[in-house]
Amino acid sequence: MQSSPNRLDGAVWRLAWPIILSNVTVPLLGLVDTAVVGHLPASRYLAAVTLGATLLSFLYWGFGFLRMGTTGLTAQAHGRQDVEALRALLGQSLIVAVTIGLALIVFGHPLVRFGLDLLGGTPEAVRLAAQYAHIRLLSAPAALANYVILGWFLGIGNARVTLAIMVLTNAVNIALDLLFVVGFGMTSNGVALGSTIANYVAFGFGLWLLRGALRELGGGPVPRARLWRGSAYAALFAVNRHLFVRTLCLLFALAFFAARGASMGDTVLAANAVLMQYVMLTAYGLDGFAQAAESLIGKAVGRRDWVLFGASVRAALRFSLFTSVLATVVFALAGPALIALLTSLPAVRAAAAGQLGWLIVLPLLTVWSYLFDGVFVGATATREMRDSMLVSLALFLLAWWLSRRWGNDGLWFAFAVFSAARSLTLALIYRQYRRSRWQDAHT
Repeated sequence: MQSSPNRLDGAVWRLAWPIILSNVTVPLLGLVDTAVVGHLPASRYLAAVTLGATLLSFLYWGFGFLRMGTTGLTAQAHGRQDVEALRALLGQSLIVAVTIGLALIVFGHPLVRFGLDLLGGTPEAVRLAAQYAHIRLLSAPAALANYVILGWFLGIGNARVTLAIMVLTNAVNIALDLLFVVGFGMTSNGVALGSTIANYVAFGFGLWLLRGALRELGGGPVPRARLWRGSAYAALFAVNRHLFVRTLCLLFALAFFAARGASMGDTVLAANAVLMQYVMLTAYGLDGFAQAAESLIGKAVGRRDWVLFGASVRAALRFSLFTSVLATVVFALAGPALIALLTSLPAVRAAAAGQLGWLIVLPLLTVWSYLFDGVFVGATATREMRDSMLVSLALFLLAWWLSRRWGNDGLWFAFAVFSAARSLTLALIYRQYRRSRWQDAHT
């Protein structure tokens, strides 16, 4: 049974808009954290929250495969209408997430010390950041389990749960920030405690939502052998290990970009940070459509419905291209004004304006990588995602080395090469697989 383009466009939009809105809540929380701590009498508290939050963000993001891998496998099981597999995947993924979270708590001290040594900072700020990070690490089991819950619901096509959980998490976090810091007189440790409690509140809410969803699915309890036998996790680990390597490569590229910018001085570092805010803003929109593609593609693969597969890719592509072109037009027409919104420093404005051309072209280069990330996650072709990222990272480093004499222009050129390489390599693999694997055998 074929789906009309309008029907699939509606399906993409229904999945994408809650994800996009939930993404927007993330910088909102960062603004509140900054505002609350920024009004304390000493700047070291703001520095501590900045360092600690950066470390935890990179650490947790490294385990983002828990969300992506769960989405792809769940969507395929949902497409096959395999209720037992849906239940088993949820249980297995939650066990893996909680186990990793507990390990992070156990090995938290050396991880935090190593991470803060890399980030640097004044001794007092680093000491306070370590306290912040250790408190936040106590929420690791809940935070990583929440990745699984979000991924599972997205896999069954319920993206509104993503919005509900993210809104609850950030609302509780903001309220506790104000209570602990403004009401109780705590400092950066109050912000960390608020985040930790908020993660557990969200986890409890997610479990309550899962209870209702599992009741609607029907079926009996998952056999214990599928939860406690190591071989039962083979598919889950096969998907997730490649995503883990891929994510580490991406984190390294972003960290390298930030570090090289910092080596050119505070003005360049600040200018790049301003432009990267808009790069990330574009990513919020593109990632929403990519995650919608994950769910639709996974369902199509589970059903072995290659007509639906191709139609889903085209529907997600239409939204993604519109978003990228819109971003490019806005950056081209209002770039200086957008830079001025984030900084009033003349030197930083001038440095950012000098790199504005890269910001204008990047959405057109990155749109394909986001789209195909969604396609490959849905199809659980994660080895290919890993290989694409390894090639792109190598080209990024080569491009930077060849253009390092160009200063910040060379750094942005290398980042553009990295973005284009991600898009091109995934597009080439997609084209090959569409002709061989992702189609009916007789066509």
